[in-house]
Amino acid sequence: MQSLLADISDLGTGVIVLIGVGVVGLLLAMYLIGIYNHLVGLKNRFKNAFAQIDVQLKRRYDLIPNLVETAKGYMKHERETLEAVIKARNAALTAGQQAAANPGNPQAMQGLSTAEAALSGTMTKFLGLAEAYPDLKANQNMLALQEELTSTENKISFARQAYNDAVMTYNTAREVFPNNLVVGFGNFPEAMLFEVSAPTERETVKVQF
Repeated sequence: MQSLLADISDLGTGVIVLIGVGVVGLLLAMYLIGIYNHLVGLKNRFKNAFAQIDVQLKRRYDLIPNLVETAKGYMKHERETLEAVIKARNAALTAGQQAAANPGNPQAMQGLSTAEAALSGTMTKFLGLAEAYPDLKANQNMLALQEELTSTENKISFARQAYNDAVMTYNTAREVFPNNLVVGFGNFPEAMLFEVSAPTERETVKVQF
């Protein structure tokens, strides 16, 4: 009889231990799921922030051909510069599309940064040359386009800062313990900032007519 009671007692203890282990395991799983969902939220946040950059970049890419077309009639001897602007614009457009398809991807973001720096350089040269053409400076269409370009450049600057802040928050969250344990089996690669890669792009392109 005592042996039977002992067996029952041991069985009860075993069940309690199993339940305890199960509860701990469940709590741990819920905790890890919470971390995973948090990282997903931060990842989506920086992707959404890049989407705001993309909107403004596309607006600028649409403006540039109009600027060049307006200037073409006045800057007939600057064909090489005008062609360089369009070439740089097209390269930046392609790089922007690649980055938009995978925001934060190191290769895509580096490609965009490099293309944007090149575009900024050609735009600076183009607008500097335009200063030498008084009739172009007085053109109402050119004035309206340059005002919109300046506004768009400012919006890009603000959007880029918001994106970089979101990326910093995400990268920090994925590196700290115990979040880094979830990063190991989740799809949470490090995201790259959208940084200025050349001195010519450290300042917003200034358009003064």
